[in-house]
Amino acid sequence: MTTAPDLLAALNPTQAEAADHYTGPALVIAGAGSGKTRTLIYRIAHLIAHYGAAPGEILAVTFTNKAAAEMRERASHLVPGADQLWMSTFHSAGVRILRAYGEHIGLRRGFVIYDDDDQLDLLKEVMGSVPGIGPETSPRVVRGILDRAKSNLQTPADLDRAYEPYISGIPKDAAAEVYRRYEDRKKGQNAIDFGDLITETVRLFREVPGVLNAVQNRAKFIHVDEYQDTNKAQYELTRLLASRDRNLLVVGDPDQSIYKFRGADIQNILDFQKDYPDAKVYMLEHNYRSSARVLGIANKLIENNAERLDKTLRAVKEDGHAVVFHRATDHRAEGDFVAEWITRLHALEGRRFGEMAILYRTNAQSRVLEESLRRVQIPAKIVGGVGFYDRREIRDILAYARLAINPSDDVALRRIIGRPKRGIGDTALEKLLDWARIQGTTLLEACARAADDRILDRGANKPVEFAQLMAAMSDAAENYEPAPFLRYVIETSGYLDLLRTEGQEGQVRVENLEELVNAAEEWSQDHDGTIQDFLDDAALLSSVDDMRTKQENKGTPEDAVTLMTMHNAKGLEFPVVFIVGTEEGLLPSKGALVEAGGIEEERRLFYVAITRAMDRLFLTAAENRMQFGKTNAAEDSRFLEEIEGGFDTVDPYGQVIEYRAKTWKTYRPTVPVTPSAVKNTSPMTEGMAYRGGEKVRHPKFGEGQVLAVAGMGERQEVTVHFPSAGTKKLLVKFANLTAV
Repeated sequence: MTTAPDLLAALNPTQAEAADHYTGPALVIAGAGSGKTRTLIYRIAHLIAHYGAAPGEILAVTFTNKAAAEMRERASHLVPGADQLWMSTFHSAGVRILRAYGEHIGLRRGFVIYDDDDQLDLLKEVMGSVPGIGPETSPRVVRGILDRAKSNLQTPADLDRAYEPYISGIPKDAAAEVYRRYEDRKKGQNAIDFGDLITETVRLFREVPGVLNAVQNRAKFIHVDEYQDTNKAQYELTRLLASRDRNLLVVGDPDQSIYKFRGADIQNILDFQKDYPDAKVYMLEHNYRSSARVLGIANKLIENNAERLDKTLRAVKEDGHAVVFHRATDHRAEGDFVAEWITRLHALEGRRFGEMAILYRTNAQSRVLEESLRRVQIPAKIVGGVGFYDRREIRDILAYARLAINPSDDVALRRIIGRPKRGIGDTALEKLLDWARIQGTTLLEACARAADDRILDRGANKPVEFAQLMAAMSDAAENYEPAPFLRYVIETSGYLDLLRTEGQEGQVRVENLEELVNAAEEWSQDHDGTIQDFLDDAALLSSVDDMRTKQENKGTPEDAVTLMTMHNAKGLEFPVVFIVGTEEGLLPSKGALVEAGGIEEERRLFYVAITRAMDRLFLTAAENRMQFGKTNAAEDSRFLEEIEGGFDTVDPYGQVIEYRAKTWKTYRPTVPVTPSAVKNTSPMTEGMAYRGGEKVRHPKFGEGQVLAVAGMGERQEVTVHFPSAGTKKLLVKFANLTAV
């Protein structure tokens, strides 16, 4: 265990100064790779070891469960009592507070948390009865309206008062009415959704000052990580918590604010000193992640933004490799270039595939990249697919568990009553639902009384049997630990028998359910909690958390190249990074061109992508790109002009080109990488006749110069500029080119 005097000695001077901050508000501006988490952890440890703060008085809020667990684990190595620290996400903190005090605002014990699908199911039901909402209206659009409203602490009445007559194409009065009815239905089912975890906590604090005071006694020292990503609701929750003691330390970087589409408000961090005029400000500008050359172009790029707090990252590492830019003839050639360099780095430098990542602006860009990697047998994994807790079979079994705990959860019932099929059709279900509404009771109660009250003309025994099944599950929920309970649900629900009839796909789903039981068992080893507690934690998990767990797990991770969007790359780092599609319309995106602040947000996104690179960075663009089935000419991103002179450009086979405001100058690299240097390391290099720059003659177009080369073997293509005919892309096999 580190002693108090030793703690700050482990930090650089600026980190130590921030970690020594005791009371009052503080803003820590932490550049990419500057050790912000380390500084935050050491500050917490220093509060305990040096200033005598009790671990139980310290709250640290992050944005992912993984980050919170990592902070707690790292703190445990520095000071005793780390298990008493309150480290969680905003939403997890909301769950904890509402479970303890929610009855003050009408939440009954055992309330459930609706996930995305539950929200959609309930919205579909509500929307059908609201005038102005047609069948063509997507429930996802309506959910987006409600989610944005909640992140901005807006009520249905606020939507009614909106200046614009339409919200996302929906009449504002109709949107407000859906919002109103949706909230009423949730309340009747003793349920809240993900956004409510923050908004309801804010409402609780505002309406019941005694509860706020009680929580403030537990959170005397408040830390908020990634403060630039907070929305209005999270900002207000933080403000209320800090309103008494004002011991609030926030950490963040305006230059990495990239989640405006999720409601993040960069002004929260930019205006921190206005909110707290006496705040101390600490600048962490030493970067321990990236080489000096990578940071050079990152700094050059981001200084073009106006909405930022001035800082300049300084590299601790040496210059490192040159940053490389490559302009490919088209999107397919771009993918081949990336695959070629991954092959080289793997063969010549011994780079593991798992050390390399390809980042892109939109998921649609991944297809061509996947194909290029597959052709040369490079293993790859895509981040951003369906997460474990989003899989159908997992959601179904968890819905059974939720209904067993909370019989009022009509959404869960409607999800599972036909999985597996039980002879209860849509017509019967609607009759049961109508009866429940008239009687003011639950849908499950309607099932239980279907025979006695003659709700159904025939087949009443089927819903009764279902109600009896759920009663048995409710008893099991009270007596079993989480893992045995879930195993009981899987077996008695008939779900396992259903999957066994679905062949190989069903077997995969069975294995996923087995993993769910494993997850519950592992959870129980680390927590002293009930199935309700496990369901709460499961509802808070995210696919990005899952990715980070895989990347940072001890042992040997999967050796595969990572493909992901720039947004998903936030918080990660890789020795080698390829950023593809640096073109107008992609980066910045088309939408950013017409959106207020859009260009600056896209610039920040590019900055985040660049600063993921530790050692090597490659940037690519295409001269032509296919969109909606049509190939169009592409234009270099304006951001390339802003970092002009900060990188070299190369073709895949060794020729280096210097980029100067779209003027090209050919020269030989100091240590040329020739095709022979990687002979037989990749099928793409076999039979390569051109490297670029050669003078050639064409039977029809005359003399020209090779500008670029792509593909291999019979698919090999060259781009040649002919003074008499312009630039042509030719398939070498049929071009009949001769050397001049």
